[in-house]
Amino acid sequence: MRFLHPGGSTVHLAYCTNVHPAEDLDGIHAQLQGFSARVRSLLGVARLGLGLWLPVGAARALVADHHELVRLRAALDSHGLEVVTLNGFPYQGFQQEVVKHRVYVPDWSAPERLRHTLDLAAILAFLLPDDVTEGSISTLPLAWRTAGAPTGQLGRLVRGLREVAERTGKTIRIAFEPEPGCVIENTAQAAALLPRDDLLGVCLDACHLAVGFEGLDFGDLPIVKLQASCALETPPGAQGALAAYDEARFLHQTRCDSGYADDLDEALARLPYGERWRTHFHMPLHAAPPPPLTTTAGYLRELMAAVLAAPSTRHVEVETYTWTVLDEPDVIGGIAAELDWMRHELAALGLKEL
Repeated sequence: MRFLHPGGSTVHLAYCTNVHPAEDLDGIHAQLQGFSARVRSLLGVARLGLGLWLPVGAARALVADHHELVRLRAALDSHGLEVVTLNGFPYQGFQQEVVKHRVYVPDWSAPERLRHTLDLAAILAFLLPDDVTEGSISTLPLAWRTAGAPTGQLGRLVRGLREVAERTGKTIRIAFEPEPGCVIENTAQAAALLPRDDLLGVCLDACHLAVGFEGLDFGDLPIVKLQASCALETPPGAQGALAAYDEARFLHQTRCDSGYADDLDEALARLPYGERWRTHFHMPLHAAPPPPLTTTAGYLRELMAAVLAAPSTRHVEVETYTWTVLDEPDVIGGIAAELDWMRHELAALGLKEL
């Protein structure tokens, strides 16, 4: 979905396909037809944007066989789908029964992470619509905090991205995504650790920033991508209601005024119940959980208003990947409802759907 910003630029809205379990190209094609095309139909739009997730096996198959790349581009076109951004954070197995800290492996100290990201850049340059010259790829915030600050490969990353641009005429930018508990937990750390280059910047995940109680002043930090997401918020004394969200698949970092925990079970065991908590559990944008729990939808609105005022980025991706652990029977309807919520929020900010 595309929107015209009052300033004249085009803002792209997509939903992230890491919600769908697919590890190979056959699985990717099946999700395009079985999920994404049906979401587009429900929304009644001629063209739907995807924040495509390509696990390492699928990405390598596309790089190795140009015919498969052509086939994927043709499938996107035939289903009325387009791709201007990729989610390069999870490497593989994102919908396995247990993910937790595995999502940060390999981190940016590993050659495999560099190779995968440059593979994704070459793939995206080919998949970009003919009238789009810039794509984005979100990636992990270097590493989980115990790994140190692996920045040694970022120079090679930039050189590889410039080679892609010279070869294809398409600019691909990499967006490092701050997340609680990681080397880059907030935007201040991103500004301190990332080299200043026009091909590198940040992906602002609204859920992550809300959990970290981050403000809305990002200085001159390049914002490559915005992920529209909501965290779970718990008022003081209501923490007992969180037990239903303590699940085994994903990591649910939790923060409050006086402390933090790296997962929800740890938070329930030791954080003070007399404070407001925010938990890294991506909640549907359009629907509140059962009270007394709420979400950080208000923070998301404030973030979108701040980031899209200029706009600072032209790529917006809805990333609620928790539908399966929420036991939602109608994932397609839920994704469509989130995108419909987003189209109304963007309209309220003065953007016009194209």
